[in-house]
Amino acid sequence: MTTLNTTTTTTQNLRVWDLPTRLFHWSLAASFVIAFITAESERWRDIHVAAGYTMAGLIVFRLLWGFVGSVHARFADFMPTPAKLVAYIKSLLTGQPQHYVGHNPAGAVAILLLLGLGLLAAASGWITYQDMGGHFMEELHEGLANGMMAVVVIHIAGVAVSSWLHHENLVKAMITGWKKST
Repeated sequence: MTTLNTTTTTTQNLRVWDLPTRLFHWSLAASFVIAFITAESERWRDIHVAAGYTMAGLIVFRLLWGFVGSVHARFADFMPTPAKLVAYIKSLLTGQPQHYVGHNPAGAVAILLLLGLGLLAAASGWITYQDMGGHFMEELHEGLANGMMAVVVIHIAGVAVSSWLHHENLVKAMITGWKKST
């Protein structure tokens, strides 16, 4: 007599992203977009500066929250290592992606780049606004903002690919805070 081996997969909802992390994420996205689109206009300079200051304040909050926040908001939960990053990318390329409840190593790299570039862009923007550093500082500020935009585009593409490969809606998870875990 042969028996069929059937396995069932249990799916449960997990609270992954806490409210402060979600509010930070969407507020940073909004302030960056506002700063980016108002960058070339003298007419909108005050809005550009306010958005930059907002970004800087949000990033300082996130750096603190990375040490005292909820489990998946803490840097210790998702700090990438080169080995973890390479293993994750290999798993993507083989079509059998490693699943992470919180941030995957590629997402963690994006987060660290966005935080770092955001702080540097805000600092160089402040220096430029104080009329220090001259043309070099203006160019540095613009280059940092453009670098941040490149990381944002890659991050959005990564979210789309990861959502598709893992069969989960990461955008919805960053809005509601809930993810399905299998």
